[in-house]
Amino acid sequence: MVPLSRRTAVRAVALVLVIALLTPSAVSAITYDPDDETTLTRGTVTSPANGSTVVSVQGYTFDGSTNPKKPARVISVGERGRTQWTHNESGAWFFDVDPLENGNLLVSSPRDGETVVFELNPENRTRVWEKRFDIKDTHDVDRLSEDELVVSNMREWDEQNGSMDRIFVYNTTTDEVTWEWYYRDHFPSDTNGGMTSDWTHSNDVDPIGDGKLLLSPRNFDQAIVVDMETKNVTHRLGSDDNYEVMREQHNPDWMLSENGTPTILVADSGNNRVVEYAYENGSWVRTWSVGSNVLNWPRDADRLPNGNTLITDTLNHRVIEVTPQGEIVWEYYATWGPYDAERVEHGDGSADGPTIRDMNASGEYDITGSAELRAGSGDRVGFAGQMRATFAETPLEGPMNEFATKWAHVTPWLRPIWMGPWAFVYAVCAALVLLGWAGAEVVLHRRRIADGVRNAVGR
Repeated sequence: MVPLSRRTAVRAVALVLVIALLTPSAVSAITYDPDDETTLTRGTVTSPANGSTVVSVQGYTFDGSTNPKKPARVISVGERGRTQWTHNESGAWFFDVDPLENGNLLVSSPRDGETVVFELNPENRTRVWEKRFDIKDTHDVDRLSEDELVVSNMREWDEQNGSMDRIFVYNTTTDEVTWEWYYRDHFPSDTNGGMTSDWTHSNDVDPIGDGKLLLSPRNFDQAIVVDMETKNVTHRLGSDDNYEVMREQHNPDWMLSENGTPTILVADSGNNRVVEYAYENGSWVRTWSVGSNVLNWPRDADRLPNGNTLITDTLNHRVIEVTPQGEIVWEYYATWGPYDAERVEHGDGSADGPTIRDMNASGEYDITGSAELRAGSGDRVGFAGQMRATFAETPLEGPMNEFATKWAHVTPWLRPIWMGPWAFVYAVCAALVLLGWAGAEVVLHRRRIADGVRNAVGR
């Protein structure tokens, strides 16, 4: 036998390591079933819902093409968690979906280069009317009056003037914009590190009565109330980069307590929790926090009349209803990336729900009682959770928690749905090994490579 050289032995070990690391991905690809019921399935249901729940699923669309394994859709779910119907459209995203008084749904659906707003008849899933806006990636459009829509126009960029992110009112009868409010007129240009094409990421606008609007500039880490007549900001919860209050929040809801105290319930996405704040003596006081133990990028939270909260847990691909103490009583898994959920019987948002203080339930709670399904994979403890546990109470706890948070928020958009979270980790490790191997080969053969380049140039 001819003995192996050290270099050959190292190459063999590297090859075996790469094959071992990629094996879980190969197994996932072979065994993945796109029709598996975990893509749309019931979880825990100990308390049936009051009627149907409508869920908008963002899906994954890029350059006008929707990944068939990460479909965007609007879903109706029955009171016991059974799928009633789904509505799909090619090349679309689905964001805000609002129940209307006539039983139809108002849908905001961006697609390549424009936003389509339409009224959907849930009986036959056809459009009653539609309006196409020459604006992109619009997350929220609300009905302001019978013939008016209020639109949160984010990512509006002008090469000469910078960000033109705005809120505007569109009259559906006269087909014209009748009111506008620009973020640049009310925030310093260095907010969020300076203007970019995604400066505010204004993801929500809610009429809250008395001619006022509740806005959510996500990238500014705050929710604000604007008086439409004066255009002044009358209330402000949070501030830029103050992550203790909120971090890249979504869909705040305005409530008034029994004694008239202004209250905001909000999906605190970047902190992986849902929080509630009461406005007392000129400042906001956090009265409730739930879910920091398990939520992953929640993007909607609505207080129901029974005191429970309906939460869209986006990157756990589910919608849950929890008690004030965090116990799940209703759960539905909906891949891929649910954005908004509304209990149709109660309309849009939390206007009819009691505040936490009205229920004497203030506090910080874990979420319990889940069926512990993970839509699209069988993993129970993900890589991010393992990283947090490994480095807890060590000098690296802070930076590793930050890394784990970014990993949990970014990788679901990159990971193929057929690949489990740990298989993806192993695949990334395999790619790093291959890169290291390739770099080592370049170093070892640098003279030969240099000679080849010189010869090629000389010819």
